[in-house]
Amino acid sequence: MSFRDGPLTDLKVPLTWTAAVAVIIATVIVVALLVGDRRETVQGQAYGVTKNVVDTVSRPASAAMAAPGHWTGGGLNAVRDYILAGRENRQLRQQVEELKGWRDQAIDLQNLNERYRSLLALKTDPPIPMVTAQLVTDSRGPFANTRMANVGAERGVAVGNPVMAEHGLVGRIVGVAHNASRVLLLTDIVSRTPVLVARTNARAILTGDGGPNPKLAYMRGVDPVKVGDRVLTSGDGGVFPRGLPVGIAVQGLDGTWRVKLDSDNAPIDFARIFLFKDFSQLADQKALATTTMPPPTPAEAAAVQDILKAAAAAPPPASGAKPSAGGVSSTPPASGANAAKPGGKAKTSAAKPTAKALAHASSAPPAPSDPGEPQ
Repeated sequence: MSFRDGPLTDLKVPLTWTAAVAVIIATVIVVALLVGDRRETVQGQAYGVTKNVVDTVSRPASAAMAAPGHWTGGGLNAVRDYILAGRENRQLRQQVEELKGWRDQAIDLQNLNERYRSLLALKTDPPIPMVTAQLVTDSRGPFANTRMANVGAERGVAVGNPVMAEHGLVGRIVGVAHNASRVLLLTDIVSRTPVLVARTNARAILTGDGGPNPKLAYMRGVDPVKVGDRVLTSGDGGVFPRGLPVGIAVQGLDGTWRVKLDSDNAPIDFARIFLFKDFSQLADQKALATTTMPPPTPAEAAAVQDILKAAAAAPPPASGAKPSAGGVSSTPPASGANAAKPGGKAKTSAAKPTAKALAHASSAPPAPSDPGEPQ
């Protein structure tokens, strides 16, 4: 049986209906696709709005639920920081105490270094040899006031040497042994130091009486000293060099003039000992020796003797006679007994002195320029 013979043989579908159905189906598909894309866009916008609403509503609730946890964590952190801060505070306090000790030690070393510099800067004009010493012991009493230095005869220290601190005069050496010497301070009752007032050049004797401020005694002149005047060593007697600083003049409660010692401005534990003997060591002895005139020869010595004898035997000038510049009378020479003896001129010319010989006779009285010339 063929297809044409079947029941559908009479069914005939026009072509237009087929095309229309195809168009309708395509339109439905396109509409469905468009509607599906719009739905996704609308759903995405709706989801964003919903999410924002949910977040806004749930944020306070979440914060309230998380608050205990945050508070607990913050409390634990605070307790931990407090414990750590206490431990660090104790450590810092210990370090501060250690640094205070180092600071005090640094200050002491700085002061000691400055004192060393001051001692090393002590100079005199002309220069005097010095020895640095440490005053190791202190002997005090109602009248005695001495110190013991750790240098002695092995360094050339001798009795009488002045002792200076970095600010002023301390005293002088009164006893010397090996590796030790005794210093008599200016305040000792037996101390006597020649001084002068720098403003008036007035002389005085600085006298110790066991107190901190020795007295100025034996001053001369009108108003020789005022409060605040500088007092220096005078060098009188050759005990001390001139110009060493001693102190400042002050007036005591009893009206006596005293000296506030410069050496009291710092502890007297380091000092410089001047190896001073006398003023001869302050001059250049070698230079003085080179300028000394050599002794005269025998001929020059004989000529000088002749000049001295002629000057002693010469008669005084007559009244009204005027001596010339050379010490010879301007009157004419006398005749007779006063005339020159024969041969006298020849004798004198044979022993006529030179300029060097006349220089040795500078201390003699003036003599005539020509010994053979009659008087």
